[in-house]
Amino acid sequence: MTWTSLASLEPAIALGPLDGRYRGAVAPLVDHLSEPALNRMRLHVEVEWFIHLCEHAAVPGVRPLTEEETALLRGIPAGFDAAGIAEHAEIEKVTVHDVKAVEYYIKRRIEGTSLEPLSELVHFACTSEDINNLSYALMVKGAVQEVWLPAATALVGDVADLARAAKAVPMLSRTHGQTATPTTLGKEFAVLAHRLGRQLRRVEGQEYLGKINGATGTFGAHAAAVPGTDWVEVSRTFVEGLGLTWNPLTTQIESHDWQAELYADVARFGRILHNLATDVWTYVSLGYFAQAAAVGSIGSSAMPHKINPIRFENAEANLEISGALLDTLGATLVTSRLQRDLTDSSSQRNIGLAFGHSLLAIDNVRRGLRTLSVNEAALAEDLDASWEVLAEPIQSAMRAAAIAGVPGMENPYERLKELTRGQEISAAAIQEFVGGLPLPAETAERLAALTPGSYVGLAEQLVDRFLP
Repeated sequence: MTWTSLASLEPAIALGPLDGRYRGAVAPLVDHLSEPALNRMRLHVEVEWFIHLCEHAAVPGVRPLTEEETALLRGIPAGFDAAGIAEHAEIEKVTVHDVKAVEYYIKRRIEGTSLEPLSELVHFACTSEDINNLSYALMVKGAVQEVWLPAATALVGDVADLARAAKAVPMLSRTHGQTATPTTLGKEFAVLAHRLGRQLRRVEGQEYLGKINGATGTFGAHAAAVPGTDWVEVSRTFVEGLGLTWNPLTTQIESHDWQAELYADVARFGRILHNLATDVWTYVSLGYFAQAAAVGSIGSSAMPHKINPIRFENAEANLEISGALLDTLGATLVTSRLQRDLTDSSSQRNIGLAFGHSLLAIDNVRRGLRTLSVNEAALAEDLDASWEVLAEPIQSAMRAAAIAGVPGMENPYERLKELTRGQEISAAAIQEFVGGLPLPAETAERLAALTPGSYVGLAEQLVDRFLP
């Protein structure tokens, strides 16, 4: 059989799902972490370096730029469009070097202008990594602060809203998969919101480092060409002027340690979110949540009744992919052989994929949460079938009474274990046991009124007190 070549079709067919079926969810990252975004940011760094050198009279013969000249330079990255992308690609076919192609792209645009005599300021005393490290730092900073963090923050807000709404809804706990001390549904989601929020605060405080100090971090070319300039100060003010943290000691590359730190925090956020997704999936399977079906949607191609928790399952898969990529990036980027190798070059081109799968998972979870409604009847039914969980408060009350000198409170744990372990216990059995204890009247009355649904401790107050 002869197949049509899909690779030859126009427009080009995406190889991966982020540029295919999931494009809408991740599209905002394209402005920050795509290949054209990288080249646009390289243009930005190059022209800002040109302007900085002029502003600081760093090289003999330079002069202050006019407002028109500065606008011309800054218009180069600002106007980097489809035609510019294609032109850069054509230049790169000749140079076989993407950063050199950026340099030539800029020089083309100042040719024939008042800036042409200063054209050798483009990429002056720079190695490619001077441009690349700053470009990636700015790209990742923009992607995190303008796209990923707002989405993640909104997700945490959704989880917190669910926690507040369900803070008083009692729920049977399951530790090791077995019935355990009741809690409230809202308190359990408050735990997840608290955990996720803590990771967000770490990401919010992230430093983004950069350097511009030459081929081996010594300012060798700078000092040889213009020994009278304070190149360390010129470097510092330039990097900080870009909104980055200056790294004064590097090899040819900026060490990328900040990236490893950031990616570890984002991956950890994802793993906590994965925990949320699997818990919600389990609550759905237990009937604690009902799911609203979208009009016209299909849950199963064979079983018409089904509404599958696919948003949470998709989130799990995407978080696993994102976490693996982020882990690999963090492990790879902190190592460079001697003063330079190119492992970081290939690795960093996958930053967009790592954040894309994370952003897609966040979108899936948010959409999934919007379909949920609490089935309080199912929660109450489970609680009413689990009176054995009151063994804990009863034996604890007996311990307290024994400490206070009340007779007949011997071996409380063992007596409750004999009554309840491995057995179905009814409300009547619990009431009979409590009624037979010589407890103080107030304690006996309190225990007699206790039910699995009311045995939730301070769960509701914890939500109110500690969930911002």
